[in-house]
Amino acid sequence: MSNIRKIAVIGATGMLGKPVTKQLAAAGFEVTALVRNPEKAARELPPSVKRVPADLKDLQSLKKALAGQDALYLNLSVEQTEKQSDFHPEGEGLRNALVAARENGLGRVSYLSSIVIRYPTDWWVFALKRRAVEDIKGSGLPYTLFYPTQFMETIDGRTMAGNRLLVVGQAQHPNWWIAAEDYGRQVANDFRNDHPGNREYVVQGPEPILTGDAAERFAKAYRKKPVGVARLPMGPFKLLRPLTPRFRYGYEIINALNRYPETFEAQQTWDDLGKPVITLENYARGL
Repeated sequence: MSNIRKIAVIGATGMLGKPVTKQLAAAGFEVTALVRNPEKAARELPPSVKRVPADLKDLQSLKKALAGQDALYLNLSVEQTEKQSDFHPEGEGLRNALVAARENGLGRVSYLSSIVIRYPTDWWVFALKRRAVEDIKGSGLPYTLFYPTQFMETIDGRTMAGNRLLVVGQAQHPNWWIAAEDYGRQVANDFRNDHPGNREYVVQGPEPILTGDAAERFAKAYRKKPVGVARLPMGPFKLLRPLTPRFRYGYEIINALNRYPETFEAQQTWDDLGKPVITLENYARGL
């Protein structure tokens, strides 16, 4: 059994951070969310999760917040409105967090990355995410890196517009969609494991599904309201990408997801951390 009991989480209130935080708390860890607004976080997180003020721009606040913690889980992202010249939580912010974690002698850092950062592109967002992985590996801290496929939460969280699920372009390869709740259990199991070295895990769900088919299956199983699927061509998004960071972000992400040749790589993850059990229909009906 691992000697990790106290886990700090950065990004605990996000779409993917919240399910992981809940699973860590349910697994019996003492979880502390490092947040900019503790009052707001209190409305979104279980009562057992402590809320401590901290800001990725403020190294001293991070050092103070991580005092006494055993491990750190990082759920960071690049917002669609970010510009390359901006402060990036997943760039400078992550490096501040690593400095604070190292100075406090934390026993492990876990980080949510993405399998699609392997896609060959010179887009600065992917370059930033690849550097984040290298920063963690070079930090001198024990680490676990997670490389997930598409999350089921993105279907209702990002593609739903009114009573339509928007499918842009044509996926060339299926993804092994996974629910964040299943992923959260895997993260908790990794913190339970007393492995002496570093780990890297590909995170994939029970079955491969093309994006358009995933939307259709979700729509049939969803119970909150009737929803349909609207399929849109990539062409207009390509033309609009120079106009704003949001258009560029949307085009680059969708293009990479549609083209990345994902194959099944999660057997070791399942053997070490447990096999995902939530199907797409289970997820949709449970909302």
